[in-house]
Amino acid sequence: MSETKRFFIAVVILFMLLILNPALSPLSGGSPVSASNQSEEIFFTILHTNDEHSALIPHSPAADFHPDLPNPTVGGFARLSTAVKEIRENKDAEGEPVLLLSAGDYIGGSPYSWLIPRGLAPELALMQEIGYDAVIIGNHEFDYGPDNLARYYQAAGYPEAHEGTVVLASNTVAPADHPLSGDLYRRTHVMKLDNGLSVGLFGLIGEDAVSVTSDPYPITFLEQTDAARDAVAELQSQGADVIIAVTHAGVDEDRALAREVSGIDVIVGGHCHTALYEPLLENGVIIAQGGSLLAYLGQLELAYNPDTGSVRLRNEQLSNPYLLPVDYRYAPDPEIDALLEQFTQELNALISQQTGGRFSDVMGAVAVSSFQLPNTPRLQESPFGNFTADAMRIITSQRTGKKVDIAIQANGSIRGGITPGTLEHSSGQIVFYDLAELVGLGIGPDGNAGYPIVSVYLTGEEVRRVLEVAALLREMLGDTYFLQFSGLRYDYNPGNAVLFNMPVLNQPIPSAVLPGSWGAVTRAELYTGNGFQGMGDEGFVSIERGDEELYHLVTDSYILSFLPMVGEMLPMLNIELKDSDGNIVPEEHLDDLIVRVDGEELKVWQTVLEYAASQPVNADGIPEIDSYYAATAGRINPVGAFPLVALPAIVLLLPAIAAFLAVRGILRRRAAKLSTIRSNLR
Repeated sequence: MSETKRFFIAVVILFMLLILNPALSPLSGGSPVSASNQSEEIFFTILHTNDEHSALIPHSPAADFHPDLPNPTVGGFARLSTAVKEIRENKDAEGEPVLLLSAGDYIGGSPYSWLIPRGLAPELALMQEIGYDAVIIGNHEFDYGPDNLARYYQAAGYPEAHEGTVVLASNTVAPADHPLSGDLYRRTHVMKLDNGLSVGLFGLIGEDAVSVTSDPYPITFLEQTDAARDAVAELQSQGADVIIAVTHAGVDEDRALAREVSGIDVIVGGHCHTALYEPLLENGVIIAQGGSLLAYLGQLELAYNPDTGSVRLRNEQLSNPYLLPVDYRYAPDPEIDALLEQFTQELNALISQQTGGRFSDVMGAVAVSSFQLPNTPRLQESPFGNFTADAMRIITSQRTGKKVDIAIQANGSIRGGITPGTLEHSSGQIVFYDLAELVGLGIGPDGNAGYPIVSVYLTGEEVRRVLEVAALLREMLGDTYFLQFSGLRYDYNPGNAVLFNMPVLNQPIPSAVLPGSWGAVTRAELYTGNGFQGMGDEGFVSIERGDEELYHLVTDSYILSFLPMVGEMLPMLNIELKDSDGNIVPEEHLDDLIVRVDGEELKVWQTVLEYAASQPVNADGIPEIDSYYAATAGRINPVGAFPLVALPAIVLLLPAIAAFLAVRGILRRRAAKLSTIRSNLR
């Protein structure tokens, strides 16, 4: 046979092999070996959500929701249920198991969470019905305190309910005599899937999440890396093929966990509200997060190789996204809708009771607006920050009959801005839900949801110190602690809040450690009128340093707790809380400062709802947000001035700096201290 014929026959044989076995083709994206390995892989899918924050219904804004028409709202548990069912049905047909996980903070945010102190568990009841396999404990699970959290899990059927939806908390430690110390949560969990795969799960709350947990006492938290190593070892000893860490820590801490702890295959994260449209890969670990408020359903299509013990992603191979928008394209699941309606009726009754019948429908229109009221930009005065602080000052004055001079609110307690309805059926509407979810955090000593308004008196000198604290918090702790004000305006030099940054420690040193420092605030003026303050000079008087006159200030119970702590760190910024007669109120009597009307605590959310409903009515007789709030009003004004860092005597400050560094942990421990105070009040 000639060489030409042999070559021709060889080509034909090779061509036939490629047709019969496409995996041999270089265009198939693999080799005979990789194809063989792929055929041995075990497929499974993880669906995940995080930071649901009691967003039971479609929102952003909820006013725009319509069950039958396309609309821009996102989320909602009934829509989520439909999406999950569709994916499960498709995967079941392929013999592929599906896990559904939550990375925590399913509590806290919308008015539906107000049902929790009343003994109901709306979020977990719906999540169980949808078929979540596991949820973890995040920082907002403690919004109503650990005692209420224990009752919440009991109301949701735990510990028996672990058989359906397991609650995981691997570094959460409850004292032996606390209700949470029972079997209401588990450290680890192993699931045997229908395809034979053994999946190990554990849950962590991260360092940053712990630092912003408002009321965890007496619960403590183990260092997350050590807890993760112990959990991985425990799951490996139980024969887990794949180990999934479900974390409420944030992307940065998740990356560190992947680097520092071996044995983790996948991290499903939460806390920082990051929508990872493509998972991160850190040290071979897949890291995913799905944003917040059920705007997305995360989807990880995975393959486990039993020969190598490795896990890989298949989404791109299958042309499927990692995040699925939960929007109007998913019709609400009627079974979930029916269960949700029961909770809505409970919530409407609660709202009516707490507002004396003024509001009785969580979806009812409170006011209208032709513009948005954002709570941005970060670290600046904002329109909705002004609106909230004005509401606290003006409505408290009206409800108590005592003029309030100043109101303070922190950005961390303001969960967003107002977006009025945008569709024909909702144009301009601001409904109760959309407004209340922005300012409805916390709980008072009365056991009802919402931080109460507290009333204190400070001297003019102490008011200026509060402004110095505000400038300091902005530089040291970021936007969460940026303070919004009503009843005054001030100028400050941001560059003079912090003297300089300590090398190595990366610790900012406040200018207030400088003896005799004039600090960051260059001008402070009080508004003497009764309504919202103007932007001209009319009605303003100067607050000078050394002013000993008493001024009436309101804030919420959480902010009140940490303002005096600054004085423990920086005595030159000491603030003493006083009653109307100038008597100092000790910490153990903080309950006496809560504003009560007809014996009931006045909540921040109540002042904001009432203020919106009291806006001037338009031609249709509907309250309309005043155009004053379409922009900011020159209340917080950064300016330039001589930089204190230029002073040549920094070496003389070393003793003061050392003292500051020695006690800087006081502010970081504010949450634990506040928890103790609150526990004593109950």
